[in-house]
Amino acid sequence: MKKTLVLTLVCLMMIALVVGCTKPEPVAPVTPVAPTEPTEPVAPTEPVDETAGTVVIGVYEPASGDNGPGGKQETLGIQYANSITPTVEIGGKTYNVELSIVDNQSSNDKAVSAAQQLIAANSSVILGSYGSGVSIAASDTFRDNGLAAIGVSCTNPNVTAGNSHYFRICFLDPFQGTVLASFAKKQFGAQKAYCLAKLGDDYSVGLVKFFRDAFGEENCVSEQFPDGTSDFSTYVANAKAQGCDVFFSPTSIEAAQLIIDQIATIGGLPILAGDTWDAPQILQAAKDKDVEIFVTTFYHEGGAPEFDSGFKAWLNANPTALTNNGGTDTIGAVSALGFDAYYVALEAFKAAGSTDKGDILAVLPSVTYGAGATGAIAFDEIGDAFRNSAFVKKCDTESGDWELVALQTI
Repeated sequence: MKKTLVLTLVCLMMIALVVGCTKPEPVAPVTPVAPTEPTEPVAPTEPVDETAGTVVIGVYEPASGDNGPGGKQETLGIQYANSITPTVEIGGKTYNVELSIVDNQSSNDKAVSAAQQLIAANSSVILGSYGSGVSIAASDTFRDNGLAAIGVSCTNPNVTAGNSHYFRICFLDPFQGTVLASFAKKQFGAQKAYCLAKLGDDYSVGLVKFFRDAFGEENCVSEQFPDGTSDFSTYVANAKAQGCDVFFSPTSIEAAQLIIDQIATIGGLPILAGDTWDAPQILQAAKDKDVEIFVTTFYHEGGAPEFDSGFKAWLNANPTALTNNGGTDTIGAVSALGFDAYYVALEAFKAAGSTDKGDILAVLPSVTYGAGATGAIAFDEIGDAFRNSAFVKKCDTESGDWELVALQTI
């Protein structure tokens, strides 16, 4: 047994010795494999990007000229709406909404050029303008290019009359003029009214006409001032000399500030004006002056608290926006209208299920928007919003704020 064990151990030792002394064969290097051609990616069944593209809303507003201050405030409402709702769902896809903003310079002569810029920007729908004259002047250009336009605060009936492409979300001047005439009689017992419009201006000339129709043309003294007028003392003196009970002048903000200064020097003549005077600059011009100012307008602060607080916070966080609002966070009614107009445009995209301008034009007559800051919006057969009330506000010259007098209908 011992002998067998010894022999086994000796054999194992010899085998180990042989294996340990054997030289290992070198390992053949690995030949690299040529890369294969990349395969074509498989098209996803759903979009992989967050947005499907960009849709353009053209903003046709004055940023300069007589109506520049009002146009900037209207644009601010549109920009604020875009800041909180920068996308829209169209046909099950999400699109970014881009604003293409063009200054029509408050000029009928510049209207077509401004409109053409918006067309070149591939706008699917137009918002604007502040100022009826420039809206009317650009109307045919929009029509000829198959574009729908949504007027924001352009109140002259001729903006939408006789066409199928221009819509609007505000009340009209025949209504506004009647409200103002009725207010003059009830508030002041007015027997005679002085009416001042700007020569060739569709808005002021038109609104004066509707006021006179309602008040009684035979009881009105009417004059018109030319473009570039800076001294209104002669007109104010004439109103006083004629024994007028009220001074009605639905002018631009720029002219309004000068008229306020002139009337403050004589006192005792209440001023009535339309929606263009509902602006922070009017409050600033009238502050601490001996004037009474009453305006008809589309909105009064407090009507939509969520909009009010959000818009003010946005203005105060944006120095440029605050400057364009006259350096204050007072809300002009046209800003609220601009805000609503943006959402009406979004509703049109949703209803059309398309970004095509022709599809937008086709659905707009039936578009409704029930959550507007200025109230629910729907269009009649002409393209005008159903509006049957106006806010009458008074300028508080001590506090520099607007005071709500009445929500008036006819």
